[in-house]
Order: sequence, then structure tokens, then C-alpha cells
Amino acid sequence: MKFDKQNEHKIDLVFPAAIFFVFAASALTVLLLAAHIYGAQIEDSEKSYQRNTSLSYVGEKIRQNDANGGISVSKLEETPCLILSSGTKDASYLTYIYEYEGMLKELFIRSDVDARLVDGRDIMEVSDFTIDEIGNGLFRFTSADDDGTTSVMIASERSAP
Repeated sequence: MKFDKQNEHKIDLVFPAAIFFVFAASALTVLLLAAHIYGAQIEDSEKSYQRNTSLSYVGEKIRQNDANGGISVSKLEETPCLILSSGTKDASYLTYIYEYEGMLKELFIRSDVDARLVDGRDIMEVSDFTIDEIGNGLFRFTSADDDGTTSVMIASERSAP
């Protein structure tokens, strides 16, 4: 049996190769777009974490320590601090939550000990964290990311003094 080679054309070789290269280019384009979208999503997630985790932390501390009117805002070394009072029948304790040198800090001490900002334990890095008492038992906390996008949490004290 003899094959007829006269009916072969160059297009028989070029067409499948062209289809392969179009497919490969399309796959590479989709892969690059997906990688870009994934990178942008990770960056947005990290910024959201930086803004919102500090606010969630403060909100949870308020809920944990909201008893007998033990929540207030005051200044320690000219820095606004959230102060949470707690204690036992033997001693009373204060928890200071504040921003100091780019870090959200927490300081837990006895109420009869002098508090210093440098003694606080680092909680997390924050860009801009502010604490305001906007009413009797009503507090506003603001946190920003590196781009200046801010998130705000307003919390109220449920217990009465």
C-alpha cells in the first residue's frame, strides 16, 4: 500500500502548531492575571487585618472587663489610654490600653503602682490609633492602615457605676 504524499500541505503542520501557541499564550495570560489578583487580595487582607484587629482586640477587652462602671479614658504621660478597672477583695488592678511608638500596648498593674507607658506589653503594630470618650460611657476608637484608610469602632459601657 502506497500513501499519497502529494495531498499533504504545509498548513497541516502549521495549523496545529498555531493552535498550540494560541492555547499556551492564553493559559499564560490567565495565569499572570490570576497571580496579580491573588497578590492584590493578599495586600488588601493584610491592610484590613492591621486596621480591624486592633479594634476587635479593644472591643473584646471592653466586653471582658465591663463590670461596675470600670471603663474610662484618661491620659497617662499625655497619651490617651483606655483604662479597665478590675479587682478582687484583696487588691484592685488597672489595665491600660494605648498606642505608644507605633505599637498598641497593654499594661496590667495594681492600682497602687505608678504606671509608665514604656512598661506596657506590645500587642500589635498600629499606624494610627486614637481613643476618645464621646459621651458618658461611650467610646470611639479609630485605627488606620499605612495608606490612611481608617476604621472606626464605637463601644458603649453596659454596666453602671
